[in-house]
Amino acid sequence: MGVLPARPGDDRSARGDPHPVRRPLSGAARLSFTDRYLAVWIGLAMAAGLGLGRLVPGLGDALAKVETGGISLPIALGLLVMMYPVLAKVRYDRLDAVTGDRRLMVSSLVVNWVAGPAVMFALAWLALPDQPEYRTGLIIVGLARCIAMVIIWNDLACGDREAAAVLVALNSVFQVLAFGLLGWFYLDLLPGWLGLGDGAALDVPAWHIAASVAVFLGIPLVAGFLTRHFGERRLGREAYETRVLPVIGPWALYGLLFTIVVLFALQGETITSHPWDVARIALPLLAYFALVWFGAFAFGKAIGLTYERTTTLAFTAAGNNFELAIAVAIATFGAASGQALAGVVGPLIEVPVLVGLVYLALARRDRFASEGILSHATR
Repeated sequence: MGVLPARPGDDRSARGDPHPVRRPLSGAARLSFTDRYLAVWIGLAMAAGLGLGRLVPGLGDALAKVETGGISLPIALGLLVMMYPVLAKVRYDRLDAVTGDRRLMVSSLVVNWVAGPAVMFALAWLALPDQPEYRTGLIIVGLARCIAMVIIWNDLACGDREAAAVLVALNSVFQVLAFGLLGWFYLDLLPGWLGLGDGAALDVPAWHIAASVAVFLGIPLVAGFLTRHFGERRLGREAYETRVLPVIGPWALYGLLFTIVVLFALQGETITSHPWDVARIALPLLAYFALVWFGAFAFGKAIGLTYERTTTLAFTAAGNNFELAIAVAIATFGAASGQALAGVVGPLIEVPVLVGLVYLALARRDRFASEGILSHATR
């Protein structure tokens, strides 16, 4: 995330690099002071956002109006600042090693586009059979696979940066191609097949999804690639990683905290005014994150992936693109709809849960080390 100082200096001796820097195997012990108390900073950002949204009249409405093409400019700014430093760390010359890993690529497609939406569909109907608006909102969340914050969680958990970049790009392509089709399947066709009643129509223009992908992933990806390309070309790899990355790295944390404040300020009044509804929506979300993350993590280990790629698989599967889900819900059903509220509750639950899973992943990293299935880059 930019606040893991040891990360740019992974052990490079196995790859023939001239200046190896070894890092201990203990996961949580390598966290910096800032990362060790990350949950505190994020909790404070969430509280600040909720407080601002509740206490400052009209703030949420004012922030909501600062948008273009259905994309919130404050959120876009925060995500760009958040993702750029991490993507500037990616070793783009290693991407072919990721795309050549068929187990990882196929597993990612299955857990993201088959298992994830199906799990959310089942949980939404089980937990909210009498709340069609909230249920529809949760299903939309399940269809919006993560292309932004997952890069931060993966980096904090010492996952494979290059694999995260590839899988997020793969999710982006499928998001443009499959979101509308899967929306029709899970919201309209499947409920009818199962005799659950009439479904909900979801009219999502492909250009809207493509615009979301271009802004939230395309811009920081291009910026990160160009920064590394020209930085290494001018300074050399070692100087780039020891002089440039430590300067831009902390901005990932600033961008994350800013994004969280904006997200919760946008809907602070709505969330705090409907505590019981928020609790009902939160339960299936908690179950979803647990089932998908643990399932993907166990599956990755079972098929022989290293810790780094198992972690990347788990976080890319469990994360969701709440920015897209909220935008789709508002555009289709209205800003005051239950579908929009379900989308807003998403990050309220996802952020603290995935922070907790970061620490859990780091604890499991030591087990992978004892079993000898860490990648060469971290030995």
